[in-house]
Amino acid sequence: MINPPLSNLIDVDTIIQIVNSLGAASVKDLSARFKMTEDSIRKDLTLLQKRGLLRKTYGGAMRIEDDSQVHFVSQRKGKYILDKQKIAKKVLSLFKDGKIIFLDISTSNIEVAKMLKTSGKALTVVTNMIEVMMIMADDNFNRLIFIGGEFTEGKDGFVGVAANREISKYRFDKSFMGVVGVNTERNAVTIYTPEDASTKETALKCSKKSYMLLETRKLANDANFVYAGVDDFTAS
Repeated sequence: MINPPLSNLIDVDTIIQIVNSLGAASVKDLSARFKMTEDSIRKDLTLLQKRGLLRKTYGGAMRIEDDSQVHFVSQRKGKYILDKQKIAKKVLSLFKDGKIIFLDISTSNIEVAKMLKTSGKALTVVTNMIEVMMIMADDNFNRLIFIGGEFTEGKDGFVGVAANREISKYRFDKSFMGVVGVNTERNAVTIYTPEDASTKETALKCSKKSYMLLETRKLANDANFVYAGVDDFTAS
């Protein structure tokens, strides 16, 4: 099959180079650079996405990240720390004393737990992530409840039927959820395994408000199982 042509005035290699080097590029910036209408840029980004050269996002495009070899938390912990700390600071600003929150299996929640432990806030923290539990085990301000169940593939937390049954007993004021990838066009939030997807879905249903924890690079990622739509969350 012959690929449909892109706009004649656009240097495709330059677009790919810009997106790959910066990580992302906006339709507005590309339109100004190439002196093309934003509509033409969007159409070309759609075609480039179909060719597997980038991931189209709301308002622009991002480079394609390969997370296929980093399924385990132990492989992800040391990456993108500054981004995760920024996320954690924002999360901390949403906490109010006396509330009950759920911290999902997410490397960003490791940073949340570290900051919460020294914040002086007093919450009830429910989690199914082993490292979050270990960080907060000697916390004198926050009440900690740990959810058991079946080990995840990466042995970093508990998911599955038993975990879901325990989680379903709660009504969280807020939950803070991990994601692998987000596709805004398909309204799909994805994760690696069906067991983790099921447990995340259960936590969402038990939450008054829910938040996605993601660095912008995850808008260019994808995984095997959809556990929610973007519009199922309060914010990200």
